[in-house]
Amino acid sequence: MFINLIADYGIGDPAFAEVSQRLNHLLPPAQIYCLSVPPFSTLATGFWIAQLGLNPGAPERLIFHNCAPRQDDKEARPDNEGEGLTYVKLHNGVEIIGVLAGYTLSFIKSEALQINTIEVSRGGSQFRSRDVFPSAAAAIALGDYSLLGSEIIPAQIPNLPTDRVAWIDGYGNIKTTIPASSVDLPLSSKVTVRVGDVVSDAIYSDGSFRVPEGTLAFAPGSSGWQKKDGQKVTWMELFLRGGNAWSRFGKPKINQTITYTKLESL
Repeated sequence: MFINLIADYGIGDPAFAEVSQRLNHLLPPAQIYCLSVPPFSTLATGFWIAQLGLNPGAPERLIFHNCAPRQDDKEARPDNEGEGLTYVKLHNGVEIIGVLAGYTLSFIKSEALQINTIEVSRGGSQFRSRDVFPSAAAAIALGDYSLLGSEIIPAQIPNLPTDRVAWIDGYGNIKTTIPASSVDLPLSSKVTVRVGDVVSDAIYSDGSFRVPEGTLAFAPGSSGWQKKDGQKVTWMELFLRGGNAWSRFGKPKINQTITYTKLESL
């Protein structure tokens, strides 16, 4: 079994080692890959759940995720209670277990065969993703579904905003939640792109290398997946050839709003 552990513990944080150790104790044959997302970024968490879950991979895959802002109730919490644990089975058989918060399931809600609550304690530990959740995940991974509770319908999950920064890669390319299919522009069109309060001109392209060095490209990127109806989803990206688009736009955070407009020819 291959497990993707997606969490907002922080790059290099020992919490990844603790949770991985607990999962390996309960599922000894498992290979675990850890992916860090920014603190409380449910949008980034949801993006990677979909990118990893809906693309080809090992036949036995589990995604275990934890990004829990605990924003469902701002009052004091008895027994350190947090958001509930959720089970998802995708149309390709991949199983997903983690906290339902914000946009964690927004990318995949239409691709799920089933979504259910998992009947585990919502309190009792400051570190539930180590002390409470792994035993439930292991039971389900081994075929025991007795902990599954009520069905969650997709309408209960927030819709994905289609105008946000979804991820910044190591090259400074900005991955967005703008579907490439929604962009109706001729190739090489000049556009004005706004990310937060920063505005820059760009060229609408079909790839980052179709523009000269130093040019900002607005183009379909490398991220996306095939939906259960067979349609391919691709997300727009901002690339600065020979540079760093993230720096060009003032290093925006994930979930920052992005808009674009076509520049009219004079």
